[in-house]
Amino acid sequence: MDHGKHQPPARYDGEGCPTTLIRIPVRIVVLVVVLPVRIIRDALVVAARALDRTLRPLGRALSWLFGTLVVIPADWLYESVLTPLGHALLRLAAAIFVWPWVALWRYVLVPGVRYGLVVPVVWLYESVLTPAGHGLRWVYRTLLAPAGRGIRTAVGRVLTALLVRPVTGLWRYVLVPLALGAAWLAEHLVVRPLGWAYREVLTPLGHGITWLIDRLARGIAAVGTGLWTAVVWLVSTLLVAPLRRLYRRVLAPVGQEIAAAFGVAWRVAGYISQAVGRAVAWLARHLVGAPVTWVYRTVCTPVGHCLRDQIWAPAKRGAVEAGRAARSALRSARETVRQARRDAWRSLVGGPRVPEPREPKGPLARRLGATQQLTTVPSAAPEPEISSPGERNAERG
Repeated sequence: MDHGKHQPPARYDGEGCPTTLIRIPVRIVVLVVVLPVRIIRDALVVAARALDRTLRPLGRALSWLFGTLVVIPADWLYESVLTPLGHALLRLAAAIFVWPWVALWRYVLVPGVRYGLVVPVVWLYESVLTPAGHGLRWVYRTLLAPAGRGIRTAVGRVLTALLVRPVTGLWRYVLVPLALGAAWLAEHLVVRPLGWAYREVLTPLGHGITWLIDRLARGIAAVGTGLWTAVVWLVSTLLVAPLRRLYRRVLAPVGQEIAAAFGVAWRVAGYISQAVGRAVAWLARHLVGAPVTWVYRTVCTPVGHCLRDQIWAPAKRGAVEAGRAARSALRSARETVRQARRDAWRSLVGGPRVPEPREPKGPLARRLGATQQLTTVPSAAPEPEISSPGERNAERG
């Protein structure tokens, strides 16, 4: 339970009798309201810490169990069973569904389209259509193009004489003079009278109307300014000033006292909550913790030691010995099976020839450096006491 150090709020300078009279009741009421909240908050904090200390190891144990019992077998199943099975199914599906279509495309459709369609079409294009196109282009350039240019020139001249020249004369000598005359009439009959009316009549009339509207707007603005000033003065005198005095004399002291009361009540509630928590902890320690500790030390610990020394340790040693015996039996069985397999193989195909034991060919006389003493034959000639370097190397080897 933590108790923060709160700085008391700045009090109102004009502290008087009403403030002193309302301070004690307000603090009592606020303490009654805040104390349950502080006790509930401290109890929730303690419960959260206890749950954190309890549930975190439980969560780690559950995570370890899940990883040991679920994740590792699942990984083994995936790597040892499902992956090879998936590869086998993939290869089977490829062999059944993919490879026949690939072979059909590669060895049937592609050669058929290439040699049955593409090669004849290419031959037709290169051997028939290309020479025919070259011949048609020569006929067009040599015969049809000059004839077309002559026909186009004759037709152009006929159309110019029949259509273009009459239309040009009509535009130049009829329509243009009519348009110029209509423009002169419009300028003298419409444009100039309208311009004179705008300059001499409409412009002075507009200036007069503008001057009249400006004078009216100034008068209305002066009247509106006076009215606004009067409304502002009335609002400031009748509403703002009383509200300001009410805030300074009543609301600010009451608010400061309520804030100070909340701070004091929070600290006092913290002390009370701490005392209640210590009392509850003392009761729990002496009513629950001490009996449980006594039972654990007096009953559970000796029983556990007895189970460990009298049951678990012998069972463990027996299991170890049984495991060793089983491993030695398995080792002996493997050696027996190997020997039987070698004997069966030798009986079927034959083994290497084993040399027969015979008398050694070495010298019968004793020599220096020999590792084994030999019986000296009486009729044998004695060997030299000093051996040759080759014999010494052979004996060392």
